[in-house]
Amino acid sequence: MKALRRVAPIAILFVLAAPAAANHTSHSSLDDRIAQARARESALTNQIGSLTTQIRDLEQQAGDVSMRLGSLERDLALHQRRLAGINQLLRLQDEQLRFLKTQYRTATSRLSDRLVQIYENGEPSTVEIVLGAQSLNDALNRLDYASSVANQDAQIVSEVAKGRIRVHTARARTGMLRRSVEASTRVVAYRTEQVRALRDQLLSRRRSLAGARADSQQALEQTKANEREWVAEANALSAASASVSSTITSQPSPPSSSPPSSSGLIWPVSGPITSPYGMRWGSLHPGIDIGVGMGTPIHAAASGRVIVAAYSGGYGNLVVIDHGNGIATAYAHQSSMAATVGQQVSQGQVIGYVGSTGFSTGPHLHFEVRVNGAPVDPMGYL
Repeated sequence: MKALRRVAPIAILFVLAAPAAANHTSHSSLDDRIAQARARESALTNQIGSLTTQIRDLEQQAGDVSMRLGSLERDLALHQRRLAGINQLLRLQDEQLRFLKTQYRTATSRLSDRLVQIYENGEPSTVEIVLGAQSLNDALNRLDYASSVANQDAQIVSEVAKGRIRVHTARARTGMLRRSVEASTRVVAYRTEQVRALRDQLLSRRRSLAGARADSQQALEQTKANEREWVAEANALSAASASVSSTITSQPSPPSSSPPSSSGLIWPVSGPITSPYGMRWGSLHPGIDIGVGMGTPIHAAASGRVIVAAYSGGYGNLVVIDHGNGIATAYAHQSSMAATVGQQVSQGQVIGYVGSTGFSTGPHLHFEVRVNGAPVDPMGYL
């Protein structure tokens, strides 16, 4: 018993020094899991709130950028339509210029032929025209014709040349305008692409955050479901504990009214305490969990009479021993029991084997000390 007594302070130091590690072992108490679930629920709720805020900010930014993008797209469409009109005007001016060039070549060729003919044959004098006429009217007509032909040829050449210069000048101005509009169109198109890329980036980021929020919401729902399940298990354990209290207090021998002795109990198994006795999150963990392997023999903490040896809800396979003087001990989650109701057992006798029945996350012994049916901290009796 002295050797077992030396284990207790070491176990206490283990629990105090490494509670975080204990929370992650297979011997974690139900209250530890509920606490972890509530902490995770709080963290997930905060994360979802933060993601929602970011999503709203991105939606606002995307809306502003979309408005800018709409304005730029309309501006770009106007530039493109203007550029298309300028290109159409240039094509028309090119056609006019080609036509005038052809007309100029024709007129200058005709005038050149006429000048060559005059040079070779000589220009008829007024006397020759008059003498060759049939009448006075004929002579006047011939003189007017000769004069008008020469003037008309020269005028055609002059007008065509002027027209060609005007069209060429207009085309040059149109070309300069097109280059200016093309440059501004490229600027607007570049800005449009930049804003569109920014809009797409914001929308992509929003989709990513929305996906992360959906994952967090799913994790939150699962955490809440786990919490509800574990709270229900805690309630079931409380009900099982109440049933044990009722069984102990209903025994034929009335409990002693004097304070029971706090000595004389030995450790039922040798191992570290993975969950101590105490109140957590509104429910009482009415004993201590001792971490030992599956099938480890469980020894009676003191001699007494077995008053419970059956499956008991959250406790799983449970053995309860009445030691008299109002003291009883309980041994829960056994893989199999080696005691029967009414059996007298001696201190150290094997009454069962460690398991993980009932509400348990792994093989361990849940050990309780009851005084007049009420649970007390076993560490004061071991």
